[in-house]
Amino acid sequence: MGWKLFFWLVICFPTSIALLATTFYQVLILSDLESDYINPFDASSRINYFVLPEYIVQGALCVLCLFTGHWLMFFLTLPVTCYHIMRYVKREHLIDVTEVFRGLNAERKFRLAKLVMYLILLIVVIFRILAAGSSIFYHNSKFEELDIRFNTLGY
Repeated sequence: MGWKLFFWLVICFPTSIALLATTFYQVLILSDLESDYINPFDASSRINYFVLPEYIVQGALCVLCLFTGHWLMFFLTLPVTCYHIMRYVKREHLIDVTEVFRGLNAERKFRLAKLVMYLILLIVVIFRILAAGSSIFYHNSKFEELDIRFNTLGY
């Protein structure tokens, strides 16, 4: 039972927070670019810095959920992972400095959709942490000998 809590608390929770934070940062940079607070070169270099690590972490989380048998999490992360693989294979994963304004709305909508998906992922992870923690507490309870039902069924 302790491994489930370790998986959700130490592996999935920080990963979900990191994915949510990087996507929020990218949306923030794109909105600053749209408002003309930042120039296109700085915006594209700041966003492109986080793209490949985000793809790697997302893919690793998806594969980890597949190998550990957490099917809900695997099927939640699979569409975004497949979309990341498709964009990487087509070489569309980085933002081009010269064409940043042409695809600004599409990039912002895509990152907002990812932000919502990562928020849903974080909520699921928090519920799984609570479920794993409560199952450890209830299965290792020291109050079993005080329970009348437990004592009568044991004899």
